[in-house]
Amino acid sequence: MSYLIVFVGAGIGGAARHGMNIWVAKLMGTAFPWHTFVINILGSLVMGLVAGFFAERVGAAGHLRLFLATGILGGFTTFSAFSLDAILLWERHQYLHAGLYVGGSAVGALAGLAFGLWAMRMALG
Repeated sequence: MSYLIVFVGAGIGGAARHGMNIWVAKLMGTAFPWHTFVINILGSLVMGLVAGFFAERVGAAGHLRLFLATGILGGFTTFSAFSLDAILLWERHQYLHAGLYVGGSAVGALAGLAFGLWAMRMALG
């Protein structure tokens, strides 16, 4: 059942992201990736609200958390989960781990994308 809950939420989040991409591009243009910038910040803000709610509501349903955080926000942006993980490490005073996580995630993701592009260009070109 949990997979179905995440699946439905991710569909809603993905559709919301697509709509936000279109709306922000019309509003602010496409010369700068404003759509991704706005989505990541908005998603992180909402993740903070969701995490704060569940931190205060110990008995809150796990399925609701899966639907909102993993499903909808995961479909909307994975940056929100990254932001939550980084802040939780920081709040636990694991500053080195937080820094390594943030830096490693950024560098690793960029390197992974660059390698993927290179590998596909080599395979197809």
